[in-house]
Amino acid sequence: MRAAVLHEIGQDKLEVLDDVEAVGFGPGKVRIRVRATGLCHSDLSAMSGVLPQPAPFVPGHEGAGEILEVGEGVAHVKAGDRVVVCWLPACGACPACKRGQAELCLAGFMNAGTPNFKRPGGDVFGFAGTGTFTEEVVVDAGCAVPIPDDVPFDIAALIGCGVTTGLGAALNTADLEAGSSVAVIGCGGVGISVIQGARLQGAAEIVAVDPIEARRESALAFGATRAIAPGELPDAKQRITAGEGFDHVFEVVGKSATARTAYDTTRRGGTLVIVGAGAMDDFLQLNMFELFFDEKRILPSMYGGGDVLRSYERTIALWRAGRIDLAGLITHRVPLADINEALDQMRTGTALRTCIEL
Repeated sequence: MRAAVLHEIGQDKLEVLDDVEAVGFGPGKVRIRVRATGLCHSDLSAMSGVLPQPAPFVPGHEGAGEILEVGEGVAHVKAGDRVVVCWLPACGACPACKRGQAELCLAGFMNAGTPNFKRPGGDVFGFAGTGTFTEEVVVDAGCAVPIPDDVPFDIAALIGCGVTTGLGAALNTADLEAGSSVAVIGCGGVGISVIQGARLQGAAEIVAVDPIEARRESALAFGATRAIAPGELPDAKQRITAGEGFDHVFEVVGKSATARTAYDTTRRGGTLVIVGAGAMDDFLQLNMFELFFDEKRILPSMYGGGDVLRSYERTIALWRAGRIDLAGLITHRVPLADINEALDQMRTGTALRTCIEL
């Protein structure tokens, strides 16, 4: 079986091998034939060591495909069903799930420490307990979420992470009101999804902030009212909000420097939503007086901050109704053999989302 493998953390290239085997099938498990998978920035972060992940590993967590076989005790899917891969399945029994905060369930993270592939040279892990840069993967049954037959695999793959994260940040976490002013810092696939969510909620001003001109142009096409380079943000704050700051600012980069900028760009009493996944040793500095005096809400948004299954269903409904554009997010397509080309497209910012077709 073919899979793209990172041998050591810190390497910037993947090796596509044909001697990888998906392992771990049994009760409570499913085997999935992956048909399409998106490249998410979190995959790059895991490769570089920003996000913790044991190696060697198969990256990829934004995938969709069809069930090949199901293990004992699995009743919600059967062979032949089309599914999206959920990298953060809810167990339904932990304190977080019982509180209605399924996005904080740790059951999925625990899978990351168990190899679900092997090669003649030893065990291979799957990123975030999945690993979708492969032809087949074995995962817990909860990771396989059925999708209707009219949802293409490439669209379903995007719903598996980036779109759910971005839309959810606007629809679930921010509690964004109609007429609000919004700034989105970082306009890749997730940032564009935030913009679409803000548009759905009726934001009056949506300012897209990104250093890459092509991404700024895309942001305008997806609903941003203005698109600016980072250096233009102070002037935009002054012109649009009379210097007060935006009602809602979304940080979709995962860096303390941009989070600090986002905080400074948020009005007093406004909301800063942290969407980007950053490093454990990258610290955001705020003084105690400003925290008290400005009364700004700082809201991290993990995987869109809501019930994942409900978010999937909502996204499909919005896509069917033509209220959001998902196909337009896919700017590049490559076969698995050209996975390193996709990595370059992500690093240079030339792609919103690259779909790897298997």
